[in-house]
Amino acid sequence: MWKMLKWLLLLVVVAIGAAAGGLYYVLEQLKPAEAAEEVEFTIPPGTSSAGIANILEEHGLIRDALIFSYYLKYKDLGTGFQAGTYAMAPGIEIGEIIARLNAGDTVEEETIRVTIPEGYTVRQAVAALVAAGFSEEALLEVLNDPAQFALDSSGEQPMRAAQIPENDQYRFPMEGYLFPETYEFPKDVTAYDALRRMAQELDRKLGTLPEGWEAQLEKNGVTFHEMMTIASLVEREVVVDAERALVAGVIYNRLRRDMPLQIDATVQYLFDEQKDRLYEKDLRVESPYNTYLNAGLPPGPIASPGLASIEAALYPEPSEYFFYVTKKDGTGEHFFGKTYEEHLQNIKKSNANQ
Repeated sequence: MWKMLKWLLLLVVVAIGAAAGGLYYVLEQLKPAEAAEEVEFTIPPGTSSAGIANILEEHGLIRDALIFSYYLKYKDLGTGFQAGTYAMAPGIEIGEIIARLNAGDTVEEETIRVTIPEGYTVRQAVAALVAAGFSEEALLEVLNDPAQFALDSSGEQPMRAAQIPENDQYRFPMEGYLFPETYEFPKDVTAYDALRRMAQELDRKLGTLPEGWEAQLEKNGVTFHEMMTIASLVEREVVVDAERALVAGVIYNRLRRDMPLQIDATVQYLFDEQKDRLYEKDLRVESPYNTYLNAGLPPGPIASPGLASIEAALYPEPSEYFFYVTKKDGTGEHFFGKTYEEHLQNIKKSNANQ
């Protein structure tokens, strides 16, 4: 009997020792890993907590992935871990690791930030992109071949940029189709992907217009490309938002009367750098874009219009005006006239303001 009790006692001692040893091992494995330099690691979307534990062990941030996984289950943790790229230094406490994974405290991705203001030409947009590190040659190769944007991101609908009518008179085929916006691109973005993103932004912005906006094209008697051309003229001519639809209405009025548009911005477009003022010789420069020499619209847009100018070109304000001239008083506003005689009087008033 005494012999049996001794064996039972020995088994109890062994069991307690084993349990203590096991607990000691677990606690040791939950201690911070050996300190080392910071490492970066990426958790792909959809990775399980066990998979995350393996990634942490591979990068020396925890001692044992299996025990870490059991610890997460015991504490009911791990379901809120967020995907992304993290930077952590081995040696930090497990609690901090868990907190940072829950908070999505990821490394801020290095990006290329480029701002294309409203009214920028393709040449200006290219200059901004080149300044940000893009290759001018690669950009122009894409810009001269809009057919590369045949399908949108869904692979189903043709992008507007791919529907630009063919015309060998364009200075740049995609003029007007790179939507003005501030863009952030991944550091390794290609010229094609950057320009595609800018062209897609135009399509996205068009999707915010009132339902049925395309019916306005037929109502106004213009194609989409012609509407974008008018929008670009409005963008370069108008500073005050309240005047955009009114100036668009003047353009439509002159087109219906077969009157030359005589818009200075179309002449300025012929020069790589804007002139402070245009002279008589400038107005005689031979070009299909010169609306002093040619009736109707230029071959295409002369700049990238913003959404406000696109809306103005779609929904012009009806009026009896055929002329406008800047007030030259610093407001950016215009005098509007119904007749040429009234226009001449407005020019006098404008010059007096100057």
